[in-house]
Amino acid sequence: MRILESKINKILLLVVSIMAIGTLGYIFLSHYSFIDALYMTVITVTTVGFGELRPFSPEEKVFTIFLILTSITVFGYAVSAFSEYLVSGKLFEHFKHKKVEKQIARLKGHTIICGYGRNGKQAILKLNNYNVDFVVVEKDKEMIEVIEAEGLLNIQGDATLDETLINAGIEEAANLITALPSDADNLFVVLTASQLNPKCRVISRASNESSYSKLKIAGADNVIMPDKLGGNHMASLVTTPDVIEFVDRLTIEGETTANLEEIAVDDLPKKYLNKTILDLDLRRQTGCTVIGYKNPDKEYVINPEADIKLIEGSHLIVLGRPEQIIKLRELF
Repeated sequence: MRILESKINKILLLVVSIMAIGTLGYIFLSHYSFIDALYMTVITVTTVGFGELRPFSPEEKVFTIFLILTSITVFGYAVSAFSEYLVSGKLFEHFKHKKVEKQIARLKGHTIICGYGRNGKQAILKLNNYNVDFVVVEKDKEMIEVIEAEGLLNIQGDATLDETLINAGIEEAANLITALPSDADNLFVVLTASQLNPKCRVISRASNESSYSKLKIAGADNVIMPDKLGGNHMASLVTTPDVIEFVDRLTIEGETTANLEEIAVDDLPKKYLNKTILDLDLRRQTGCTVIGYKNPDKEYVINPEADIKLIEGSHLIVLGRPEQIIKLRELF
């Protein structure tokens, strides 16, 4: 893309230079006005065959010959370059890339997903179900073709580089998920994201126990170890199978099948601020039940009391059947 942009800029610069040289040349040699000089330059470089405004002197004729030969060379180069990129499909790719850049530039509060592996795909599935805007960053060209076939917004590049994350809109992103196979690469992404946007919530995958603390120190808000989670889940199915099966049924699968919902107190109508959970009266209005409360210090209260105040920066975890969750979203 950069090579194409460079060539296009070079061609435009050459064309503008010829027009400027021709116009200035006729002004000084023929003492034409600016409009007359520009007119003579245009009819000369385009070889339309119109006559001169007045007979040329030998110096003017030499200058005109130079202008014609130079313009033919430049326009020949321009046509050749555009034809090359048109036939190869690179020109179409360039404009498609520009379109994607504009779409990403319009995003605010989106999520960046680094890596289109197993974990990345699962994250995309979940975000899609919740209609969350996201951008996928992937280095592998073959994977990019698969991502584009699915109609997902994407950037091809190395997620460990500042430039790639900037192109993905890190400065306006609310969240970043790095699910690269290498812990070292994930560490670089976490460091880069934390520097470019300290307010962005960073969630990282880790394969080794030793990487957990390093990723946290680097700035990751959450570090997930898929292998450890999988092992714990399987062991729990042995020790408390009914509990795990019930929890699995609460897993948020999509807009119409969700059983759990998170409510930010700041998003509620202002009249509920500093009121209690009882004042919110979710059970009567929607049928949902508040099963968790997170205060601004990120401390969780399981099965909170009804008299807990809904202060700014806190969150509620709500349980309900899918139809009750839908009603909750409509009301709040």
